[in-house]
Amino acid sequence: MKSIDKPFEEKQSIELAVGSFVIITFLFVLYVITNGNSNVLILAWPFALATIIANSIMFFHLMEKFFKLQEQRKDIGFKILLLLSNLPITFMYCLVVMKL
Repeated sequence: MKSIDKPFEEKQSIELAVGSFVIITFLFVLYVITNGNSNVLILAWPFALATIIANSIMFFHLMEKFFKLQEQRKDIGFKILLLLSNLPITFMYCLVVMKL
């Protein structure tokens, strides 16, 4: 008998990655538009910290599933890469903010 591969149904990681990217990008653009207004930083840094914590928790959750569900590694690996793609983007935003 052939086993049927069911896709990994967890959608929260994609929502978290896309949501984090959109909100951090919005705050970055707002900071640039306001010419480095420190009030935007007061709002952005706690959010960035909360995003790092939430993305870390989701990363460890996905890694656990990656090792347990071997037949769904492709789907889980894609979600891990999508989640990790926020790191270089956020790092670049931080570098730009430090230079302004």
